[in-house]
Amino acid sequence: MRLSSTAYQHEGAIPKRFTCEGDNISPELYWQDAPRETKAFVLVLHDPDARRANGFTHWVLYDIPGDVTRISENFPNSTSVTASGVQGKNDSGKLGYTGPCPPSGTHRYFATLYALREALGLEPGATAQEVLSALDGKVIEQTELMATYAKGGAKSEAHRA
Repeated sequence: MRLSSTAYQHEGAIPKRFTCEGDNISPELYWQDAPRETKAFVLVLHDPDARRANGFTHWVLYDIPGDVTRISENFPNSTSVTASGVQGKNDSGKLGYTGPCPPSGTHRYFATLYALREALGLEPGATAQEVLSALDGKVIEQTELMATYAKGGAKSEAHRA
């Protein structure tokens, strides 16, 4: 299984428009070669370099139907988009996507896609921790796409909390 974006390449830089310094909209993501038995997907966008315990989760989208292969750019920040899944709360406590906004330095952003044997069935607004806990025993395969961002175009080493 492979996860890609029309906005950036693996290990590339995230364009400003998808960050707090731009339009703060989600990039388009798409995947291919998912296992045939996939019933649902989960997508999590996480910054492990954030200066807080366990990093910062920017986006949680779950119970994406197994026949979906793309999440559109500027995905709506509503609780449930029936054809495309259910939104969880990011670590800002808000539903949907919030773009990269590191206070200093270059941070890494990991978009992880999980192919599942069954949907999670969680209520809308679940946290990343609730979603990740519910994955136990359901993951068939996972893949990730990593990109970086530094505010103002700064080029410094990624740091860890």
